[in-house]
Amino acid sequence: MTVAVTIPAALARLFPGAPRHFDLDAATVAAAIEALDARHPGMADRIRDSTPAIRRHLNIFVSGEKAGLATHLPPGSEMLVMTAISGG
Repeated sequence: MTVAVTIPAALARLFPGAPRHFDLDAATVAAAIEALDARHPGMADRIRDSTPAIRRHLNIFVSGEKAGLATHLPPGSEMLVMTAISGG
């Protein structure tokens, strides 16, 4: 059940030695976030809030589709954590 996870450079910089790309065993987005947190404690708190929900300034995509914490991660899929873009 390996999935490829990419996090933004701004997030990786907060965790010295953290790469931007991970290969993780996870069945859901929530499980992938927990796996990231196991490798780099505190990372989950930067991705999701206490409710828990994905933080408003982030978006998560799985194989190109916007995803939530319960989104299933098929084996071989790609999960991308991105900073939200806004403007006016």
